[in-house]
Amino acid sequence: MSSQQKPAPDTATADATAGPRPWRLTYAAALAALEGAALVAGGLWVLVLGLTGDPDDRQQAVTLGITLVVLAMLPLLAARGLLLRRGWSRGPAVITQLMALPVAYNLLQADSMAIPAGIALAVVAVAALVLLVNGETTRALGIKGPGRAE
Repeated sequence: MSSQQKPAPDTATADATAGPRPWRLTYAAALAALEGAALVAGGLWVLVLGLTGDPDDRQQAVTLGITLVVLAMLPLLAARGLLLRRGWSRGPAVITQLMALPVAYNLLQADSMAIPAGIALAVVAVAALVLLVNGETTRALGIKGPGRAE
């Protein structure tokens, strides 16, 4: 490209960010942020208990706590991207929901107070998936389906 030529503006991105943010996109971002916050809280809880309590394996508890905090970055970054209408953010948000479903299933198989947590996680994951694959959300993020490239 010569120095006198200017690249054409990306009309898909301009169209996607025009107008108010759809409520489905806002709710999907809120659910992803909620999951990220829950992972941070759980990770910090495990980390503190691992450092101050008397765990069976202190190293394992600390590792789990740090891992949960680091994993929380995926849904938190996805939530931020969804709020800013970044097309890339839907992928990590969907992956987060798909990873949450087996966790919810395992919580539902427990014979304890984990069952309500499993129900809540399953409801949040399914609701977020429905919101993320909605056509209005897809258009707001500027995502084109197969065969729709211009």
